[in-house]
Amino acid sequence: MLFVCPKCKNKFTITPDNRAVCTNGHSFDRAKEGYYNLLLKSTGGNHGDNREMVMARRAFLDTGAYQPLLNKLCERVNEHISDGGRILDGGCGEGYYTDFIERSLTAGAVSASVAGFDISRDAIRYAAKKNQGISLAVASSYDIPVADGSVDVFLNVFSPLALSETARVIRHGGKFIMAIPDENHLFGLKSVLYENPYKNTVQGSELSGFTLISEDKVRYTLTLDTKEKIQALFMMTPYAYRTPPSAREKLMALDTLSTEIEFIVFTYERN
Repeated sequence: MLFVCPKCKNKFTITPDNRAVCTNGHSFDRAKEGYYNLLLKSTGGNHGDNREMVMARRAFLDTGAYQPLLNKLCERVNEHISDGGRILDGGCGEGYYTDFIERSLTAGAVSASVAGFDISRDAIRYAAKKNQGISLAVASSYDIPVADGSVDVFLNVFSPLALSETARVIRHGGKFIMAIPDENHLFGLKSVLYENPYKNTVQGSELSGFTLISEDKVRYTLTLDTKEKIQALFMMTPYAYRTPPSAREKLMALDTLSTEIEFIVFTYERN
């Protein structure tokens, strides 16, 4: 098991009744869906994406709208992993990319372990139902329950970057693959919602403790041909919670929507 005790960072032993117990006696039950809740300092309630956002993202991604990005991520992971390797998807959400990556490894006869975590219990619950071959936990990117230097490939797809924690868990020579939106990503959507649509701000590619070894740009135009697809895209973005009702109604009145899709996939090596 890649995950370690979030309280003392000691290794877990899995008991016959599927409890994860560390050498100091800290114990965590396995949820019926197949994940462990390793989030500490919780004040109760839900964290991260709520069920509505998770379901919207699931509906949208299942249409194959982001397949070119998925293909590039699978390509880069397969390029940098070998038998016995450990892959960790940080902020994996409902496991869309994690699931396909695990299946691509299996199809390529690569024997590697795949794990993922997210702060949203709703997202992890669905990810666990989707693929039992992935080890999953509810956890924070700012307090990753993984031992130092134990990850060969760390994946971050649109998740907040906690650089020091990310660097801590990747072994020297290991790889960090990060996908971010490029400047024109979803500009067509924003052009409907806002009178003065803005481009995304893209930070520089340098990361302390890492060397950039490749940079891939994934760009195409996406046309959504039903109201349901348009709504799913809108509801899975932050715009759903900060858009005036009048702009939302304008978007929901459309039968088709064309928008730019732009991603950058950075691959780094841990120094």
